[in-house]
Amino acid sequence: MSELRTMLGPVEPLLRRAKQRWLREARTVTREQVPASMHSHYRSDIDGLRALAVLAVIGFHAFPNWIRGGFIGVDIFFVISGFLISTNILLGLKNDSHSLVGFYIRRIRRIFPALLLVLAACFAFGWFALLADEYRQLGKHILGGAGFFSNFILWRESGYFDAAAETKPLLHLWSLGIEEQYYLVWPLLLWLAWRWRNGVFPIIVAAGLFSFAYNAYVLHTDPIADFYSPQARLWELLAGSLLAYAFLHGTELSLYTDSTLDLWLRRHAYFTARSERGAVGLDLLSVLGIILVATGLLLLNRSLSFPGVWALFPVLGAVLIIASGPKALLNRTLLSHPILVWFGLISFPLYLWHWPLLSFARIVESGAPSIGLRWGLVVISVVLAWITYRVVERPMRFGEHGRVKAAALLAAMAGLATVGYATWTGAGFDPRLKQQSEFLEYFENQRPAWHYFAKIELPVRWRSECAFFDAQKYRENQLIGSVTDSAPRAHLDPACYVRDFRYSRTILLWGDSHAQQLAPGLTDNLPKNWQFLQVASSACRPDADKVKPSTTSQCAQSNYFAMRTIREVKPNVVLIAQSAIFSLDWAATVATKLRNLGVGTIVFVGPVPHWNADLPELVARGAWPPARRTVVGIDRSVLMANTKLQQGLATDPAVRFANVFGTLCNDEGCLVYLGDDPRGGIVSWDDAHLTPIASNYIAINLLVPIITSAP
Repeated sequence: MSELRTMLGPVEPLLRRAKQRWLREARTVTREQVPASMHSHYRSDIDGLRALAVLAVIGFHAFPNWIRGGFIGVDIFFVISGFLISTNILLGLKNDSHSLVGFYIRRIRRIFPALLLVLAACFAFGWFALLADEYRQLGKHILGGAGFFSNFILWRESGYFDAAAETKPLLHLWSLGIEEQYYLVWPLLLWLAWRWRNGVFPIIVAAGLFSFAYNAYVLHTDPIADFYSPQARLWELLAGSLLAYAFLHGTELSLYTDSTLDLWLRRHAYFTARSERGAVGLDLLSVLGIILVATGLLLLNRSLSFPGVWALFPVLGAVLIIASGPKALLNRTLLSHPILVWFGLISFPLYLWHWPLLSFARIVESGAPSIGLRWGLVVISVVLAWITYRVVERPMRFGEHGRVKAAALLAAMAGLATVGYATWTGAGFDPRLKQQSEFLEYFENQRPAWHYFAKIELPVRWRSECAFFDAQKYRENQLIGSVTDSAPRAHLDPACYVRDFRYSRTILLWGDSHAQQLAPGLTDNLPKNWQFLQVASSACRPDADKVKPSTTSQCAQSNYFAMRTIREVKPNVVLIAQSAIFSLDWAATVATKLRNLGVGTIVFVGPVPHWNADLPELVARGAWPPARRTVVGIDRSVLMANTKLQQGLATDPAVRFANVFGTLCNDEGCLVYLGDDPRGGIVSWDDAHLTPIASNYIAINLLVPIITSAP
C-alpha cells in the first residue's frame, strides 16, 4: 500500500484539484439550470444516474461483448426525462407560472446547440469519408435528426441490432426523436388535464397502461416497430411523470389510495418530512433500484426481444432510485460522487458524440475497429463532450436574450434540415465520387429484384434447381435479414442426384451457399467423363447424421437427401464446402461415415477470403483506382483457421484439403479481381462469396486437379 501511495504521490494534488473543480462545476450548474423555487430540490444523484446511463450506452456501443445490456441506459434516460420535464411543468401549473412558449424556448436552448454541432460535424466528415449512397443516407438521417423523427426513418429501414446499423452514424438519434415527440404532446396534455380537476393522475396512469400494453402486444407482431414506436415507449417516460406527480402532488393521491398507502408514500417518497424509520425504507429502495439496473445490464442482450417486459428492469430500477431521494444510502454516496455528477452534466453531448465517432471508424476501417482505437474514440468523445458543454451548450442555454437565441437556433436547425434533404434528394452529391458510384451501381442487388444476380445469371450458374432452399419464394416474400431454415422445396431436378452411367466417374458437391459458389467453375471445367451431382442449400451446413426426411426444415431435408444420394450413387469424390469454419474432429467424423458408404475420396474445401465489408465497397473506398492485390479489410482469423485445417487434414490419405486461400492469396495480399476489368473480374460481390469468374479460376487452378487425381 505504501508503494502505491508513493507511485500516486505526484498525482494526488491533481486528483484533489480535479475533484474540487467537479464540485464547483456541479454547484454552479445547479444554481443555473433549475428555477429558484427548485434550488433546494436539486438532485445531484439524478446527474449521477444520468452518468451511469450514458456510460452504459457507450460501453455497449464500444464493447458490446463486455457490456451486453448497456442499451438499457436509454430507458433510464426516458424515466429521468419524464420525471424532470413533468416536475417542471407541474410546478409551473401549480404556481400558475407555466408557459408553453417558455417551455419550448428552454427545450430549444437545451437541445439544439450540441445537436447542431454534431450534425454539422457528421455532414462535414461524411463528405470525405462516405461514398455516394452512404452520404445520401446520411443526408436523410440529418433531416430526421434535425426534424426529430429519426425513429420513424430507422423504423422503415431496419433493426437497431442488425449489422447495417453499425454504419449509420446518426442511428442513436432515434431516442432523441421519441423524447422530442413526447415534449411536443405531453405539456399540452398535462395543461388540459390540469384544467380538469383531479385529471392529471388518471391521465398519466391510463396513458401509461395503454402504452405498456401496446408495447407488450406489438413486440410479438412487429418487434422493429416496438423498438422505435413512440407509443410503445411512452410508458417509460410516463413512469417518470407519475413519480413527479407523486413528489409534487402527494396530498391529492388520497383521492385514489387509502390513507395507509398515502401515509407510506409521504414517508418514503415525498419531499415532506420523513421519520427515521422512513429513511431506512429509502435506503432499501435505492439498493433495490441499483440491483434492478445492474441485473438488466448483466442479463439483457441484443438477442432478446426488447423492450417488452424486459424494459421493466431499467424502468423500475430508475423509478426506485429517483423515488428514494437524494439522502438514500447509494444516492448520496455513489450517485452523488463528483466524478459521476460531472459525467452526468456532460451526458447529453457525450451521448451525441460517441456513436458517430465509433460508426465512422467502422466505416473507414471497413470493419470493427481495434479495441485500442475504440478506447481512444471513447476518450475523444468525452473531451469533445466537455468542450461542447462549456463552449457551446452553456453559453446558449443560460444567460440573457433567450428568445433571440432560441430563434437563431431554430433557424439554424431548419437550415441544416434543408441541407440534409438536399443531400438525400441529390443522390449524395454523386458527382464528387462519380467513378466509384458507377462502379458500385453495377453491383446493386437489393431485394426482391436482385439486379446484380440477374446480370450474372447467378441462380442458373449456382444450379439453384439442386437446392431445397426456395429462392423464388424468398424473393416474393421480400424477407428481411439472413436466410432462415424454412420448409423445403418439394423436389430437386433429377439431374442433381440420379446416376447417369454414360459417365464413368461421379462427383457430388455438398454444402451450403459456399458449396453452390463452386458450381460454375466445376460445371465448365470438369472432364467430360465426370458426372457432376449437387445437393447444396443456402445456410445449410453439411450434417452426416440426418437419416430422416423433413417437410419443415430445408436444411434437414437437404442433408438427408445428400446422404441418401451418397448411399445410392457411391460417388468417386464428395466435395464438401460450407461457410462456417469447421473443426478437425467434425471433418474426421464425416470422412469416416462417407468412407463406410463407399466414397473413395473426400475433399474438404477451405474457407474463401472473408472481407470485413462487401469487396466492391472496399475497392471503391480504400483501393481506388483498383489494384490487383490488396490487404485492406481481410479477416485474419479466417486465414489462421485455414492454416490449422490445412495442417490437420494432411495426415489422412483419403481426405484432401482444397486450400482456396493458397490459390487466391500470397504474402502480399489476396486477389481483388481477375483479368483487366475490375468490375467484371472482381472475385467477390459481397464479403465472402465467389463470383462465377472467381469460381472458374478456383476450379481450374485448384479443384479440378485435386478431383481428377483421385483414385
